Amino acid sequence: MITTLPKVELHLHIEGTLEPELIMQLAERNGIRLPYADLDDLRRQYEFTDLQSFLNLYYANLDVLVTEQDFSDLTRAYLKRAQAAGVRHAEIFMDPQAHTSRGIALATCVNGVSQALADSVTEFGISTSLIVTFLRDRPAAEALEVLTELISLDAPIIGIGLDSAEVGHPPIDFVEVFALARAHGLECVAHAGEEGPPEYVWQALDLLKVSRIDHGIRSLEDDALVDYLVQNEIPLTVCPFSNVRLRVVDRLEDHPLPAMLARGLLVTINSDDPAYFGSYLDDNFRGLQQTFGLDAPAMAALSRNAVQAAFLADAERAPLLAEIEAWLAEQL
Repeated sequence: MITTLPKVELHLHIEGTLEPELIMQLAERNGIRLPYADLDDLRRQYEFTDLQSFLNLYYANLDVLVTEQDFSDLTRAYLKRAQAAGVRHAEIFMDPQAHTSRGIALATCVNGVSQALADSVTEFGISTSLIVTFLRDRPAAEALEVLTELISLDAPIIGIGLDSAEVGHPPIDFVEVFALARAHGLECVAHAGEEGPPEYVWQALDLLKVSRIDHGIRSLEDDALVDYLVQNEIPLTVCPFSNVRLRVVDRLEDHPLPAMLARGLLVTINSDDPAYFGSYLDDNFRGLQQTFGLDAPAMAALSRNAVQAAFLADAERAPLLAEIEAWLAEQL
C-alpha cells in the first residue's frame, strides 16, 4: 500500500543519496583513496550523535564526486530508488559550495545533476526541478558569489535554499543572497527550526521571504509562530527519520508530527539524506503509519499537502491530486 501511494518529495539533498556502494565505485573510478578499510568499515561510520557528526561524514564522502558523469550517476541512482518508492514529483536540493570549495567547477556539478533530471520523466516517470542550497556555516559573501555565477550561467534552477549547521548561523546573515534570488524570480526556501530556535523560522519568513520552511519542528515552541504558519498555509518539509537519526528527537514515537497535524500545520513528509539515515520516502511513510497508526485518509492527506506545497502550476497539480484520490478510493 505504501509504495503505491503517489508521493511528492520536497526536501531531498542529492548528495545525501550517495549510498556506500556508489561511494566505493566512484572512488575506484576516480582513483581516490578512501579512509575506510572496506565497505563494512564505511557502513560503521553511520552512527551519528548530532547534526555535526553527520555533516562531517557527509562532506568527507563527497570527495568521490569529480566529473559530470559522477553527478549524473548519483542523480539517476536516486531517481531509480524514488520511482520504487512511488515518487511522482521531486524538488531536489544540491549544495554547490560543497563541491566548488574542493575545486570542482560549478558547471560540473550543475550540469551533471541537471542532465539526469532532464530525462527524469521519460526514464522514471518523475517530474523534477533543482533548488541550489547554500551552506550557512560558510560566508554569505561566498554564497552571493555562487548565486551570481549561477545566474550568469543561466543554470536550470527554480530556487535557492539554506542548509547545513543551523545553530549559530541565523537566516539574517543571508538577506542579500535571498534578495538577489527573488529579484531573478527564484523561489526561496530555508532550513529553520530543526536544531535552531523558532526565532530562526521567523527570520526565514520575515527577512528571507521564504515560501517554505524545511524542517521547522521547533515551531511548536512558539504559539504565535504556529498561528502564523497555519493562517498563511506555510508548508513545513518535515523529515521524521532524519530527526531521529540526528538525535533531534530520541525515538520516532517522540516525534512531534501528531502535534503538528493537530495544530493544523501544513506538514509534508520527506527523506532528507536517505542514504545516511537508511530511510527513503516510502520508508518514512511506512514508519509513520506503523508508529502512529495513520490510516489511508491520513496518508493521502500528507501526500496532498506535498502537492499543495510544491512549486507547480495548477495544471501540473491536478493530475497528481487525481492520482492520490484514485489511490485512496482503492484503499477504502
